[in-house]
Parts: sequence; structure tokens; C-alpha cells
Amino acid sequence: MLAAVLGGAATLAVAGCSSSGDAAAGQKKRLRIGYFAFPSGDLLVKNRGLLEKALPDHTISWVKFDSGAGVNQAFIGKSLEIAALGSSPFARGVSGSSPIPYKVAFILDVAGENEALVARKGTGITTVAGLKGKKVATPFASTSHYSLLAALEEAGLKASDVELLDLQPQPILAAWERGDIDAAYVWLPTLDELRETGTQLTSSKEIGEGGRPTLDLAVVSEELIARDPEAIETWRKVEAEGLRLLKSDPEGSAKSIAAELGISLADAKAQLAQGVFLTPEEVASADWLGTEGKPGKLAAYLADTGKFLAVQKQIDAAPSTAALRDALYLKGLPDGLK
Repeated sequence: MLAAVLGGAATLAVAGCSSSGDAAAGQKKRLRIGYFAFPSGDLLVKNRGLLEKALPDHTISWVKFDSGAGVNQAFIGKSLEIAALGSSPFARGVSGSSPIPYKVAFILDVAGENEALVARKGTGITTVAGLKGKKVATPFASTSHYSLLAALEEAGLKASDVELLDLQPQPILAAWERGDIDAAYVWLPTLDELRETGTQLTSSKEIGEGGRPTLDLAVVSEELIARDPEAIETWRKVEAEGLRLLKSDPEGSAKSIAAELGISLADAKAQLAQGVFLTPEEVASADWLGTEGKPGKLAAYLADTGKFLAVQKQIDAAPSTAALRDALYLKGLPDGLK
């Protein structure tokens, strides 16, 4: 999902980690992982230290981001090996003449009611069409931005028919409380705070059911694929365990999410209920990521996303389906998720 808090956090992460040369000299290998404070199996993995337990010979740093634009910049700056990333910013990242050198290796979740468009009740807006001429905020280059553009098009509006503002989740909340914006498309947990004084107009679940799904993916750098594929295999197994725990231990999972987000157990349960989490078997199925030698439908979904962004003038040209298939890291699937 997902423009960014790259600055301090990413810089500290880089400064605090050993280089690959250090690893060769006998020190631990490094993994710098970008994540979002968003209810998911990935956040569960972080909270329980599952990856640290599985890779004791690696130094692992978790770097928090607010949206995908920052993750893309971090990969360009070679300060991440693995990260959560929305499908829309990924489609942007692999477009153009100098695509970012990373590949999709896992699917964290499919956007549902956990991303939505909400209007302040005081505005009297009750439909997407009612946003004409209004101020609407969203983090640019995110899945919410993509879904907002899709919602406007479906309602017969162009992006130029509204005043679009590029704001991160917390600034969105502040602008909302001041009355500076009329509506916002954003994700949890900020979304739930807006719902308290807002009217939901549509959600990513509805937009996805209309043929434009958005997803939270997990990407790995091509450098890591070449240098340490065994670490990717282990990380993928741990992420699969995170998805299984969400279903097999919902109470314990909610406690971990609540601890990570600093929210109540009830709120964590409610937020998790709004997400769409695939099973590991579904992740590696033909309907989604696919298997080694047999890419799934994800490439087609990403191609549609790229085409839409190109039509909306968000990118110069859409990446080809062939390029997107090549940007899926399928080695070891499906066995690698067992």
C-alpha cells in the first residue's frame, strides 16, 4: 500500500547494518526488511521474531514505512533487501526504461474493507460522484491512490474534477480533524479513525470485485536473489507460517497485532477481520502468484494496473505482461511454502 518516511528510518537502518563484505569476513549476513504498521501476517512475523529464530546467522533490521513510494526509493538506494509493497507502487516501480531491480516473491494480503474512501459527515457527501470539486487526500503512488482513481472513473469523474492532495496517513487524520479536506482514501488503522466521523463511499473490496483488485505484495531485491537465495526460501516459509497462524490462532494473532500497533485487542480483531488473507496454497496457485515455470494471474492483474496508471498519466507507459511475469520470483514454489 503504501510516499514515504524514507529519511531517518532507512538511513539508520543502512548505517546500522553490516555490508556484504563484512559478512564475507565472518560477520553475520544482513537482511533489511521494509514493513508497514498494517494488520497482516507480516506484522505477526515481526512481532514474534519468527524470522530471527529461523535465521540466527543473519542480522535482521525491520524498517517502518508509511507507503510504497518510500519503499521504492529505498530499493533504488539499495537500502532494502525485502519489503512489503502495494501492487500499484510495484507496477510503477517496474515501468519505464530503468525498472527497480526487485521481484515479487510473496502475497501478504488482498485489499478488502481495510482500505476505503470516506467523506466527512459534515460535508453531506454520500456518493463518489458527490466529490466533484471537493478536496480529497490520499498517499500518492499507493494502492489507495490507484483505487481512488478507479472509483472516480467508475463514478464518471476525472482526477481533475476533484482537488487531489498527496498526504500520508497521519497528516490525513490531522487535516481531517481540522476540516481541511472533504474526503480521504486510506488504509487501517487511520481508516478506522476517519470512519468514526465519516461516511464510507466505497472500499477496495468493492473496487476489486469490479475487476481492479489491489494487493499487498512482498518483494525481494535481485541482488539478494543472486547472493542469498536460501534466506529468501526461509523468509518465505516464515511468511507462510504467519498466514497459517492468522487462521489457526486468531486470538493469539490479534494479541500480537495489538501489541505492534498499540491498540486494544478488540480493535486488532476488528481490523484483521477487514482484510483478505490467502492461504499459502492459494498464494502459490494459478489464481495468484503461481509456481516455478507457471506464473499465475497476478501478472495479468499487475498488467491491468499498469495500463490504468498509464491511461491516468501516472506513468509514461505500462510495463508489458511479459516484463511483469519476469518480475515474479517463483523459484521453489509451491514446495517452498510447506
